[in-house]
Formats: sequence, C-alpha cells, structure tokens
Amino acid sequence: MNFATTPEQEQIRDAVERVCAPFDADYWLRRDRDGGFPEDFHRALADSGWLGIAMPEAYGGAGLGISEAALMMHTIAATGAGLSGASAVHMNIFGLHPVVMFGSDAQKARWLPPLIQGRDKACFGVTEPDAGLNTLKLRTRAVRQGDHYLVHGQKLWISTAQVASKILLLARTTPVEECRGVQGLSLFYTDLDRSSVEVHEIDKLGRKCVDSNQVFIDGLRIPVEDRVGEEGQGFGYILHGLNPERILIASEAVGLGRAALARAAGYANAREVFGRRIGQNQAIQHPLAESWMELEAAQLMVHKAAWLYDQHQPCGAEANAAKYLAAEACYRACERAIFTHGGMGYAKEYHVERYLREAWIPRLAPVSPQLILCFIAEKVLGLPKSY
Repeated sequence: MNFATTPEQEQIRDAVERVCAPFDADYWLRRDRDGGFPEDFHRALADSGWLGIAMPEAYGGAGLGISEAALMMHTIAATGAGLSGASAVHMNIFGLHPVVMFGSDAQKARWLPPLIQGRDKACFGVTEPDAGLNTLKLRTRAVRQGDHYLVHGQKLWISTAQVASKILLLARTTPVEECRGVQGLSLFYTDLDRSSVEVHEIDKLGRKCVDSNQVFIDGLRIPVEDRVGEEGQGFGYILHGLNPERILIASEAVGLGRAALARAAGYANAREVFGRRIGQNQAIQHPLAESWMELEAAQLMVHKAAWLYDQHQPCGAEANAAKYLAAEACYRACERAIFTHGGMGYAKEYHVERYLREAWIPRLAPVSPQLILCFIAEKVLGLPKSY
C-alpha cells in the first residue's frame, strides 16, 4: 500500500498551480463581488490542455483517471480559487462521462474535442423543481417526431446555463405510468437553443461568478442523432457519472478547506494581541489542528474512492463517504478560519467569509448528507430502506 503521489501526479499539481497563479485571491474577490463567468480562467485551463484530463486521448484528452482529475480539482480549489474556480470547469471533467461510455464514435468525435478545447461549454440538465433527487419522477418530456424529439419541461439548479452552448439533458421519452423500474428516461447532448429555452439566474448565497439557474424548455427540437445510446436507458447512463462527480466535489471540498486553513494559520501567526501572537493560544491552535486531521482523513477516503473507480471496482459507498466527510471537514475548517480571524473574518477582504459561503455547496450538492447516510445504512450495513 503506497500513499505517495507519483512523479506524474506531482507534475500535474505543479502545472495546475502555475496556471492558477495569475488568478490570485484578489481576482476571485472581484469575481465574487461583480459576478460574470471567469472566461479568462476557463480559457487558461483550456489552452493548457487541462479540460480534457479524464477524456480519451483519441479525442484530444489526456486519457488519465479520476484520481488525476480529483488531484487537479483539489489543486484549483486549494490555490484560493475555491468552489468559484472549481465549478467553472467541474462539468468538463465528469459531465460527459456517459457520452464517453455510451456514445458512438461519431458522437464522441463531434462532441468531445470542442469541449476539451474550451470552444463549447456544457451544462448538466437533470434536476427538476418537483423531483429533486427522485430522478425517476422527472417530468420533462421528449416526444419523438420522425427524425427529432420535441422537448417541454423545466430544470432547476443548472450551473453555467447562462454561458453554456450545450446541455446534457435527461428527459422522459415514455410516460411514467407506462414504465417499469428505471426505464423510460433518455439522455441527450444537444445545442442549448435559446429560441426554445429560457434561462433565469438564481440569486444565491455564494459562487456568484458561476451561475445557477432555472431553465424553462418550450419546444426544444433535438435531432435523433443527439440521443446518447438507446431510448429509455438514460437513467442507467447517468449513473456512470454520479460516482466521479461525488469524488471530484469531495476533492474540491478538501482543497477549499485547506485554503481556509492556510489563511487561518497565516493570520494566527501574524496577529498579536496582549503582546503575543494569537497562534500561541491553544484555543486557536487546537481547532485548527483538528481541522487539519479531519481534512487529511477525508482526503484519504477521496484517494480510496478514486482508486477504486479507476480500477473499475465498485465504489459507491466510498464515493458517497468521501463526499460526506470532505464536505463536513471543509465546512468546519472554513468556520474555524473565520473564528481565528475574529471580527476581520467577517470582512470580505480577508477572503475566509467567501470560503464559508462556498463551503455550503459540497454539503448540499449533488446529494444531501442525509441521503448519503441513508445510502450507507442500506447498502453497507444492510438496514431497511428508509425512503
């Protein structure tokens, strides 16, 4: 058992840090104040080839695993970019995995290179207002009419829909009352045609520069050739992207927590009260030391889940556990960073208040902590299903 990063992984970390270096804390402070998608940051990562880190080499990607992708996302967040930086490229890393797995060669050749090169931006259209995490009850309807589908419905909490040119859309092609089990949902990757789609931004707590939206679809025409795999099998395809997403957001959470911890330790070493640095006080030291341990433990679970995934082994429990542990450790680290700063922690110029606002994202998305606990109780401990 070897816990060391490989020389190749160290090169990835160092290279990503170099790309992120011009986008310092003041850059992300401005983005948090003013909003607006960080196009220059997205372009810098695209030009350096990082948007295709886990995509096949045949289509311009690096062909690496989720372990390397998680390292990349951790590095972005840990530089101080936090979830603002990570979310700007998050969809590129895991979102089209169902296309990689189940798309035809022609579809992959058509869709993957523009995404990897940064010419396309994609959003992930699954969640709906009345379905939440009950994906099998989605109501967005896609009706086939000859060589195309006509789609009507709504989606909620769709990130980057303001700037996306493409949408990975899960829609019902068979009425739910006619379906058994997980059948009846189909997956599409298609143009986000603004003449048939309205995108309304949600004013939210944090991560202002990466938009979240309610999407209204009224007569979106999707060519049959934009359907991924077989009709009615979309739910199964989407599942192949869920574990990578949990692993990646867990790694981002650890990175964000470490950014907050570094800020807190730096402030505690510099700030003097009553003639001594506050970092000498155990009431400051101990919570920060505890957060270091919590983040280290969470990162080990991220490594394990990513390794299992890359070895093509079951990793549902580990991916969910990594997401849960990392999100909670991240939140506590960000909260403690504010406490360490005292009143100045409430000031935007010290950055830690932004970290705390962003720390809510991995706690809430893409699945609630309560449902993770239910999953572990049922699937790992063998307890009765509770929902």
